[in-house]
Order: sequence, then C-alpha cells, then structure tokens
Amino acid sequence: MFLFLLPMISWISSIHSQTSASVRDMSARTLVWSDEFNEEGIPDSLIWNHERGFVRNHEDQWYQQENAFQERGCLVIEARREHRDNPTYNSSSRHWGGRRPFIDYTSSCLTTAGKKSFLYGTLEVRAKIPVSGGCWPAIWTLGSGMEWPSCGEIDVMEYYRINEVPHILANAAWGCDEHYKAVWDSHRIPYAHFLENDPLWAEKFHVWKMDWTPEHIRIYLDDELLNDIDLSKTVNGKIGNFDNPFHHPHYILLNLALGGDNGGEIDDTVFPLRYEIDYVRIYQ
Repeated sequence: MFLFLLPMISWISSIHSQTSASVRDMSARTLVWSDEFNEEGIPDSLIWNHERGFVRNHEDQWYQQENAFQERGCLVIEARREHRDNPTYNSSSRHWGGRRPFIDYTSSCLTTAGKKSFLYGTLEVRAKIPVSGGCWPAIWTLGSGMEWPSCGEIDVMEYYRINEVPHILANAAWGCDEHYKAVWDSHRIPYAHFLENDPLWAEKFHVWKMDWTPEHIRIYLDDELLNDIDLSKTVNGKIGNFDNPFHHPHYILLNLALGGDNGGEIDDTVFPLRYEIDYVRIYQ
C-alpha cells in the first residue's frame, strides 16, 4: 500500500516503510478516501477546517466559514462583495491584514490540516472555476512541522493573471537557505491554450489530478500533463534540514482568493463568484 490517509500525524512513522516498487504500480487504483459533497449545508467538520481573516499574499478577501456550503452535490466556495469593519483592525499591527480598517470582499479557504493527510498516491479533484478578473482559485497541499516553504507546497491548480494574461499553473515549492523564500518548479500555461480546444471551457467541470510517488509528482488537467516534478531535486536548504518535504505527508487546501500579490485587478461587476468542487478523491 503506497498511500495512507492520516487522521493522526502519529501514524507518520509507519509511512516510511513503503517501497518504491509498490508505488510504481498504478494499474489497479483503489479509492481509499473521498468527499463527494452529497449532503446539503455545512461541509463535514471531521474533515474540513475553515480559515478566518486576512491570511496570506496580501489578498483582498476576508476568509470565513459562511462562504462555503454544499449544494446539489457540490462544495461551493462563494466570493462576495461585502463592506464592513475589520474586527482585527489595529493601525499599528505588524500584520498587513490587521492594518486594514475594512473588509470589502469575503470568501472561504477549507483545509484538512490536522484531520486528513496523505503521502503518495493519486489525488483527483473535479471542479468548475471562476475566471473573471481578480480570481485566484486553487487546489493545493502543504506539509506540516516546518515553516513555509520548507514544509513543501504542491499547487495542483492555480488560476490567475500574469502580466494581465490569464494562466493556469501547476507548481511545487520547497525551501532554500533564506527564510520564507521558495525554490519553485512552476509551469504556467496560458488559459487561451484551453480555450482553443473548447471556447466554453469555463462553463464546464474539469478534472485535476496529481500522481505522487517517491520519485515524481505529475500534475494533469483533463489527462493533459501540465508538470512533471523530479523529486530528486526538491531538497530543502539548511532551514529545512536538507530534507525533502515531498517525502512527508501533506494536507489539502481548497480556496478562492481575490486580488493580492497575484490575483490582479478585481472585476466588481461579476459578484457573487462561485468555485464549485464536485469531489475530492484519493486513490492508492
């Protein structure tokens, strides 16, 4: 067995006994865990956490649980225009989010941190993403126990504008010898590439898949290979103890960000925005 779903991090030691040979056989996958979002209402609290506040990347949205709900067999993350006071406001705060007096947008970020983690195997997510100005939807994973980026980050999907041109990205990041500075293996595919094959691409659901072995991380969109990451090269610097963060369990994050460092200018004419996730599945 080459993938373990980990409800408890104390299981980590058992993972290191697996062999590369067992991982290479992808011919007979078995579904070991999934969330199909078939119930109505609040996502399962035994699986999902909800971030709160202004969290990262100088993004414009305030994360809150209220913007994530299950509806007609999907998890919906809804971004909204909302103007109200920032309850964490402090003009002398050291955190950029604390210095913002107001909230102008809300959205959600769901994570499985501390509840579900996995190492190796196949992650599949079927989703329909918003593509308007300022949108920054993502499917990603993070490791635990070290500061970012030495913990490791895998971006199975990001969508945002680069120099005003929409792109879909497939990335991995790990640490170097400087705090909070990442080494990236990033592939950026212009969104126009997908529109050439299907002008109605944004109106449909698509399947993002990550195949993860001790040797490689391969990221696909509708079975098209977007990035092949060689894990012999993804070794941290001294801050990360020269360890490989992709040989340790990761947890899952699903979020819809707005603006910030990468999202670009927000189109205020299109709210509310919906990022719809049909399922999250992990196979061994």
